[in-house]
Amino acid sequence: MFLYKVFNLKNLRQVTVIGLGLLGSSVTLAVSYGNWGVKTAGYSHRAATRRRARKLGVADVIFDDIQESVALADIVILATPICTFEEIFRVIGPALKKGCIVTDVGSTKVLPHKWAKKVLPKYVNYVGSHPIAGSEQRGVEFGRDDLFEGTGCIITKNASTNPSAVKTLKNFWSRLGCRVSQMTPPQHDKILGNVSHLPHVVAAALLNASDLNELKSCGKGFIDTSRIASGPANIWADIFHTNPDNICKGIDRTIKELLKIKKAVKVKNKKQIEKLLALARDKRARLMDYKVSKKELQ
Repeated sequence: MFLYKVFNLKNLRQVTVIGLGLLGSSVTLAVSYGNWGVKTAGYSHRAATRRRARKLGVADVIFDDIQESVALADIVILATPICTFEEIFRVIGPALKKGCIVTDVGSTKVLPHKWAKKVLPKYVNYVGSHPIAGSEQRGVEFGRDDLFEGTGCIITKNASTNPSAVKTLKNFWSRLGCRVSQMTPPQHDKILGNVSHLPHVVAAALLNASDLNELKSCGKGFIDTSRIASGPANIWADIFHTNPDNICKGIDRTIKELLKIKKAVKVKNKKQIEKLLALARDKRARLMDYKVSKKELQ
């Protein structure tokens, strides 16, 4: 693999973001407002999004052609649905300059690493990125220059990943305000399958199991519990599609726990019900203490 020269961010000249939704536009805005002296470029396959991005000024230049958008880039960031990555790699590959770092903001990593190895030129460096940021909102108009401040970002690498490219991306995301950690792609997909993908499954199932008319009487507890089900269906369908084994294992574990509660409720075993509820309550209390100690919660 082409050895990318170690450089600090002073040597960075252009960052190109493909996909100008909430995350993509927030990257370009954060770089621009950081006063790094770095050119920001953006591309969206939707003409309406490009027009809106130009009007909002989310990047220095918005390209109509995807290959032109990456031709001079030092870092290219994909902020599109995961299942588009392989084809985008194929399209932009011939236009990338030697040593360019390609990354993404996707929520699964095993398949993107495989696609990058198969499709991207050998002189290009792929590193996975997963900033743990965002909301149920979507669209270029929701981009924020402070979206990544105080959030986590997971960098993924395998045995063939260029260490210099990894170092550069760690510096990049740190400069945007992220706390950066590192995992292998399988580690990432297993852990995020449990703590991110499975909760979305449960929230969706909870809503689908509920009667809409009855839901009108719900309180804040139901709203909080089901909040993440508001995420865009196409984005989450891609996540589920690219991490099925880990998600299915999580569903099986959840069903097992639900059956424990069901059994205790059915036989009116109040002592067992209290035990299961207390176990969950105590585990959440320990989780919250940890998050507060790490200043991950305000």
